[in-house]
Amino acid sequence: MDINVADGKTLLVDGPASVTLVSGKAEVFGYTLRNMEKVVIRDGKRMPFFVMEPATFKVALGENANLEEVDGNTIPPSWDKAYKELSTIRSKPALALVLGTADSGKTSFCTYMVNRLLNDKQKVAILDGDLGQSDVGPPCTLAYAFVSRHITDLFNLEAKNAYFVGVTSPSRAVDKAIQGLTLLKNEIMGGDLDFVIVNTDGWVEGEDAVNYKVRLIEQIEPSIIYCIRQDEKLKPLMDAVKSFPTVIVDSPQTIKQRSRDKRRSLRELGYIKYLKNSKVQSIPMSWLKVESEEVMVPSKNFLGKRREREIYSMLGMKPLYMVELRDKVYVVIGKNRWISPENVIKTEEILGKKVVITFKGDEKGLLLALYNDEKKFLGIGVLKEIDYGRKVVKIFTPVSSGISIVIFGKVRLDENLKEVMSPTIEESFKPP
Repeated sequence: MDINVADGKTLLVDGPASVTLVSGKAEVFGYTLRNMEKVVIRDGKRMPFFVMEPATFKVALGENANLEEVDGNTIPPSWDKAYKELSTIRSKPALALVLGTADSGKTSFCTYMVNRLLNDKQKVAILDGDLGQSDVGPPCTLAYAFVSRHITDLFNLEAKNAYFVGVTSPSRAVDKAIQGLTLLKNEIMGGDLDFVIVNTDGWVEGEDAVNYKVRLIEQIEPSIIYCIRQDEKLKPLMDAVKSFPTVIVDSPQTIKQRSRDKRRSLRELGYIKYLKNSKVQSIPMSWLKVESEEVMVPSKNFLGKRREREIYSMLGMKPLYMVELRDKVYVVIGKNRWISPENVIKTEEILGKKVVITFKGDEKGLLLALYNDEKKFLGIGVLKEIDYGRKVVKIFTPVSSGISIVIFGKVRLDENLKEVMSPTIEESFKPP
């Protein structure tokens, strides 16, 4: 359908939808659209089209999409002031870090700042530090991209490099998230750039969240910090970082609040994007270095036959696979097998070690990251099976070669690439 909008108004469109500027003049996040340019809005996203000259749009709305006209420009005036302040920084590359609660407009602000910088012919990179709502790289990763063209959605950028954390919130992997962002930041700063914009996640409430952000800022050493003010939730964090150069900007009044289900569905679009054209690759475990905290994969087993028999006797059964480490014994058993809990407790008392029981098939669906032998990120995959007999791992991935390192995440996907709850030992550890 065609929609005419007067100048000085904003057309707000909630996806899934597409909007084409047929005539007139309009901008999105600081980028002036070309005539007949089409903008696609993802489900769960809202995009503001500010009309500077009377405009006609061709709009196609998907299921549950919506649009409305509002007076004025929904981009807060403080965003323009924030950009002018950033542009005065002379030390290059200048690094701007963006803080805010969930759904405060952080990604929109980053997009706006990138477009304004490109308007002024600056060389720009974006570092995406939001694990749960990652736009630049796959979900559960930190990633960066060099931006050479104006953008309306960071999701359309191609990541230059990424770092897999394997969870959807840094609260579950603080040290790893800080390490990853620091490594990527150092990599970016070695390039020929004028500005780097760093987006962050919305975990800001509570002492742990504040400590995480402060540690991150100390490592990243930004030239300037933008705090997007929406309510009082950000105040403890703002107080904690006031010794750093900080600028407060406003959250747009028309920002769209998303449910947890909508956030998950946005992540699932990311899994679909980065697992497109995937095939099942069967890779001998002897070819790989595997990093996993929870799933034990076949490797060289240092247990002698005698030691194996001793532990088998304690457990009262022979598992599919077992390995003894310094502080744990990992045991993998068939899906329909059972170990007496009393035997497990007895084994732990005798060995003085934790016995970790996993069931064959419980590993299915785990999200993986794939790297080459130089620790360069190649992409993501989904674990289909560990063949303990043949010592082969089967991975659903678009990456077809160069895989040397596999890192296990803690997110699990079903056949349709939807997130599912992981089975727990407590749930599985019952007699059939």
